[in-house]
Amino acid sequence: MCGIIGVVGHSAVNQSLYDGLIVLQHRGQDAAGIVTVDENGRMLMRKANGLVRDVFHTRHMLRLRGNMGIGHVRYPTAGCASSAEAQPFYVNSPYGIALAHNGNLTNAAELKRALFISDRRHINTDSDSEILLNVLAHELQAIDKLKAGADDIFTAVSGLHKRCHGAYAAVAIIAGLGVLAFRDPHGIRPLIFGQRQTDQGSEYMVASESVALDVLGFEVVRDVAPGEAIFIDMEHQLHTRQCSDRPQLTPCIFEQVYFARPDSIIENISVYHSRVLMGEFLARKIMREFPDHDIDVVIPIPESSLTSALQLADTLGVTYRSGFIKNRYIGRTFIMPGQKQRKKSVRQKLNAIDMEFKDKNVLLVDDSIVRGTTSQQIIQMAREAGARKVYFASAAPPVRYPNVYGIDMPSANELIGHGRDVDEIAVAIGADWLIYQDLDDLVRAVRHGNPDIETFETSVFDGRYVTGDVTESYLAHLADLRGDAAKEKREVENEVIEIHNNA
Repeated sequence: MCGIIGVVGHSAVNQSLYDGLIVLQHRGQDAAGIVTVDENGRMLMRKANGLVRDVFHTRHMLRLRGNMGIGHVRYPTAGCASSAEAQPFYVNSPYGIALAHNGNLTNAAELKRALFISDRRHINTDSDSEILLNVLAHELQAIDKLKAGADDIFTAVSGLHKRCHGAYAAVAIIAGLGVLAFRDPHGIRPLIFGQRQTDQGSEYMVASESVALDVLGFEVVRDVAPGEAIFIDMEHQLHTRQCSDRPQLTPCIFEQVYFARPDSIIENISVYHSRVLMGEFLARKIMREFPDHDIDVVIPIPESSLTSALQLADTLGVTYRSGFIKNRYIGRTFIMPGQKQRKKSVRQKLNAIDMEFKDKNVLLVDDSIVRGTTSQQIIQMAREAGARKVYFASAAPPVRYPNVYGIDMPSANELIGHGRDVDEIAVAIGADWLIYQDLDDLVRAVRHGNPDIETFETSVFDGRYVTGDVTESYLAHLADLRGDAAKEKREVENEVIEIHNNA
């Protein structure tokens, strides 16, 4: 999962891009990058591994001149945690294009071959974002104009939709032309745009989440529709067009469960309100399945479960307490690049307040259980803090299947819910009992905010892939390419390379 941003203003946008990326930092902590275009049409770039605050120093910000630019925060689902795969990516022909991407292409291997054989384009990394950029560049090259207009750019995006499968929300800057944003025909990954008025005229911004627009004072216009492209030219004129023959909105429901900030609005759905309803529906299930429960206290696992846990406790009529203190300077455990690093970080990230656990029957509430690493260690921490019994509740259903649309759940064998029933998962994580949200209730909680959405992307729970092109062989290939073993091997290789380069 990544975060993207694009700004077209009447004055320097470097600070706005930086501030927007800080707000989107929760979407990726592996790398960050910004590209701007100055008054002479030159693209200026800074990108590197690390958090936004560590990647951009004053000297970098001073170089990022220009009134339009794009930015990206990354965590790796493909490739590795190498700075070579930090975004945005750049290609010099045609025009000069830089692109930042959130999602995953399910036909990346085929596209990479076609780009070389048919288009004579070389892909220098393992990132599908570089592939997406080169497909866009080829489609623009085929138009064969010295200066493309909005219609030409929309034609290129239409061609890209025909070639690229999977999930992609992207923002690109084209030297001398403007800023382009587009979304895949299923609208799996979020993308929203806004506008603000200045004395000099309208300024525009696109971002992964509405909260970035809020913080920078942009008024939300709407979500970018599935298959739609938005182009803001050098004269600050806004152009929009539906570029897909068959768009169908199926947004990723895991954004509401975990990734998005609670103060974001996605597809007119309040993430906060969705999580309130998740807690309420889960409490009702507890009352059905454990009517004689002996829960003394409900304790959330910070932070994405706080909203659901508070509503759950209120519905149950049970005391709510903050029993864990979070070290906010440790990254989100789920998006750590390797299992070894995830295990190490849990104890560094959370510390228990013993008095909230001692001699109590505790219900721990989390947003979801993916690999089970965090859940297992936190339950053990609760017992060490003196809990008499430890129950566990997940605001999402069991995660049983890999995700192929940009979330780091690549191998079924790494998911604790795969091939296990609920009782077996409870034993594996060490809980006295375990309860999951029903998928129907999860959909109902999210859909309450926008009843017009007929279908959500829920593949990690039910194995149904909305793009219709995901085969068992593809899943096996993905597991080999992106599993923890493969990632740890690449991390070792990168460390060897770094040592060699610094020798």
